[in-house]
Amino acid sequence: MEQAFNWYYLTAILVVRLFFSGIRIVRPTHRGLVERLGKYRRFAKAGFNWIIPVIDKIYRVNVTEVMVDAQPQEIITNDNLNARVDAQVYFKVKTDELSVKNSQYNVYNYQWQIVNLARTTLRNIIGTLTLKSANSERGKINSELQKTLRDESGSWGIEIVRTELKEIDPPKDVQETMNKVVKAENEKIAAIDFATATETMADGARRAEIKKAEGIKQACVLEAEGEAQAIKLVNEAANQYFVGNAQLLRRLETVEKSLAQNAKIVIPANTELINVIGEMAGILPLPKK
Repeated sequence: MEQAFNWYYLTAILVVRLFFSGIRIVRPTHRGLVERLGKYRRFAKAGFNWIIPVIDKIYRVNVTEVMVDAQPQEIITNDNLNARVDAQVYFKVKTDELSVKNSQYNVYNYQWQIVNLARTTLRNIIGTLTLKSANSERGKINSELQKTLRDESGSWGIEIVRTELKEIDPPKDVQETMNKVVKAENEKIAAIDFATATETMADGARRAEIKKAEGIKQACVLEAEGEAQAIKLVNEAANQYFVGNAQLLRRLETVEKSLAQNAKIVIPANTELINVIGEMAGILPLPKK
């Protein structure tokens, strides 16, 4: 009886140990492929999974996005220049069962395959372009690279998310020449801008001088119009008050101008100033009392 109890006890322990040794936990970032004696058995999703120890084996596959570097390489462009090219490829294994199976059974080391396929595709694309067009058409190169990788890896269960060109560097001597060309172009643009600014300033100064001359001209016109108006008023007064006495009016104007210009007048002794002015103007002197 005691031996039977020990037997059952040992059997229970073995079953429990067998159960716990077969537990497999798959993270949300992975999917699993369960093989039994080397043959695919079933698909293991994220969470708790149980396999038969020793007989079954589970292979976990990462289904998150992965980035691989295509590694720098020298590529001869269409204009016979050696350009140093590097790119990055972003991809991931699709999460459905068929895609996970294909990533393990249809291709050997898909990551290594993608790197080499990207390098070959870059040589084919950039080899047909000049260095200048390759630098200016990065978007087109990325699109062609992504399309080729997507077509070639369609049976691998892989999704090519995007591709990015890291660098397209020309030889050192070509880079120095390009830098000189860019510098000369910038200096040319700066010189044109300076000439345009100088021309604008000169044009502004010329317009200012024209405005100033127009102002002086207008002032002279107004002054001449004022003098003409004054002459007109004097003529009207002369016609009204000095009819037949034009000579007397002329002498009065002469006296006015002389006094206005600080002319010196010699006055004889014992002579009244008003009589002198009168004589200059042709007016009879006032009688003495």
